[in-house]
Amino acid sequence: MPLEPFQTSKALSLGVELELQLVSFSDFDLTSSSPDLLYLLNRKPFPGNVTPEITESMIEICTDVQTSYSGVLNQLQEIRDTLVHAGDKLNIGICGGGTHPFQRWTERKIFSKPRFKEVSVLYGYLAKQFTIFGQHVHIGCTSGDNALFLLHSLSRYVPHFIALSASSPYVQDGDTLFDSARLNSVFAFPLSGRAPFLLNWDEFEHKYFSKMEKTGVVKSMKDFYWDIRPKPEYGTIELRVCDTPLTVEHAAALAAYLQVLCAYLLERHEPPPIEDDYLVYNYNRFQACRFGLDGSIVHPKTYETRSLREDILATLRAMEPYAESLGALPALAHLYQTTHEGSDAHYLRQQFNESGSTEGIVDAAIRRFRNDTK
Repeated sequence: MPLEPFQTSKALSLGVELELQLVSFSDFDLTSSSPDLLYLLNRKPFPGNVTPEITESMIEICTDVQTSYSGVLNQLQEIRDTLVHAGDKLNIGICGGGTHPFQRWTERKIFSKPRFKEVSVLYGYLAKQFTIFGQHVHIGCTSGDNALFLLHSLSRYVPHFIALSASSPYVQDGDTLFDSARLNSVFAFPLSGRAPFLLNWDEFEHKYFSKMEKTGVVKSMKDFYWDIRPKPEYGTIELRVCDTPLTVEHAAALAAYLQVLCAYLLERHEPPPIEDDYLVYNYNRFQACRFGLDGSIVHPKTYETRSLREDILATLRAMEPYAESLGALPALAHLYQTTHEGSDAHYLRQQFNESGSTEGIVDAAIRRFRNDTK
């Protein structure tokens, strides 16, 4: 079908989606409980929205459209409390984290929904291996041209979000040595990676998408698994590189950081994006996935190699005036603390060292999501 017209949204409005793990309290493995949980949650008003995901061991929650960090934070906390209460009734643990540390993909069940069945037929075992958990953040744009400008201008900052959200060091009962192993699974899909370098929406719609549709490879924007993609039906861009954090507070801070960066970029203080900016994109992305905050990146304009941690800290300092105007200074303070103390991946490794088991990691993640521990 033709690409939907780009809907105008309020500039810098935002929304957050979180994919969450459903865990059995008996053995801390994933459990195929989303049908039961969704049935229970649909029986009463839910703050935001909750939907199934590709396998029955996960759900996705999303906020309503918000304009501020405090609005996102308050609703995510309300959603968390609602989920925890419902999970307790069903003896289901709910937690964040980009991967479950020891689940086996062969044991997963595809949720009974036509879209998910189509994906399973097309991608085979990759569909079940897609039982990974990410945070997606939408930012409202006033036009398709602005959406493409922001999408490509943000490419330089993608490693920040990977490193700050990293929470998937363990896969199949082993430490991968990656802070974010989740993105390796996403990269297995043929339509993943980065969007094509186009800055004009009319050109994107008619010279790129229409051609891709004619090939039969894609039917809608949902078929693209890009790190950042436009969502014309919402009038947004969608950042998709973040692992699901262990706490909703961290998720809200990451969303606010993206909002603040977009406010800064829209003032055109930086040189405009060019295709050569992507020469170092995959290298920088790998560094953030592999080493997290301890990685290094190459600046796409100057080719200077920088410490990722120092680059994040310098950017946070530069964004403070924009954060103040948007009411997001507490979010930046939260990310300052993360940058100094370590990511969720660092926390999960600490929990393994203390408990001596991957089951102990899941137990800690459940308690952290419930806000039982700090």
